[in-house]
Amino acid sequence: MNIDLHCHSNVSDGLLSPSELVCRAREKGVGVLALTDHDDVGGLVEARAAARIHGMRLIDGVEISVTWRTHTIHVVGLNIDAHHHRLCEGLRGIRHGRIERAKRIAMALGAHGIKDSLEGAYAFAGNPQLIGRMHFARFLVDAGHARNLKAVFKKFLVKGKPGYSPHQWVELGEALQWIRAAGGIAVLAHPGRYNMGAGTMRDLLVEFKALGGGAIEVVTGSHRAEQFPVFAKYSVTYGFLASRGSDYHGPGESFTELGGLPELPAMCEPVWRDWL
Repeated sequence: MNIDLHCHSNVSDGLLSPSELVCRAREKGVGVLALTDHDDVGGLVEARAAARIHGMRLIDGVEISVTWRTHTIHVVGLNIDAHHHRLCEGLRGIRHGRIERAKRIAMALGAHGIKDSLEGAYAFAGNPQLIGRMHFARFLVDAGHARNLKAVFKKFLVKGKPGYSPHQWVELGEALQWIRAAGGIAVLAHPGRYNMGAGTMRDLLVEFKALGGGAIEVVTGSHRAEQFPVFAKYSVTYGFLASRGSDYHGPGESFTELGGLPELPAMCEPVWRDWL
């Protein structure tokens, strides 16, 4: 069965509505899909209704923004109770912080001569409560300041560039507490994307495990093919279950299509072993 446990709708920074996303996943042969919007679970009801129509299984998920040491990392919660009060309250707090960060990004871009970027970013945000860098990036491309999204993140919005605004997200232990309180399993998203040295990655994995993390993404659209066996070995070494997810954001903006990844390496124990 084709299983994809990481993707985004326009409730966060994806291009497709939850129902459109599910429809596309079905067309691409996905049988089990997790919708994991950033810091919001508002798309899950629509996605579940669409999954029933298309004969798919939907896993309730979320991707939480976390600050660990000086790094911004993401933790996916899978098989969660999306209505759990502790999780919902925590996510509301993160979304409020996103709005404040967006104002700072707009001010930084304005100081660089780029006007009306906040309004421009909101024009690309399907959910005004979930404004993020991707919405600014789409505005900057549309306004002619960069030729594509990759160029935006090279020229703007990252540390040392115009439009960068540091932000303190939720602490790792707190995010894991929310996920576990909601009955879910915490998955370290695309660990190969964080550009950490081997020692720092070991520290992160040890702490993630100690705080209750249960899995890591091994096969993901945010990893290069040569990273799959590296993180497969990490999953075995540190006793994590392994997840697989495209991190799909929409047509023309994603490295990997929904359901388009290879299978998990044989050494891995899949995160869905107790669900399916």
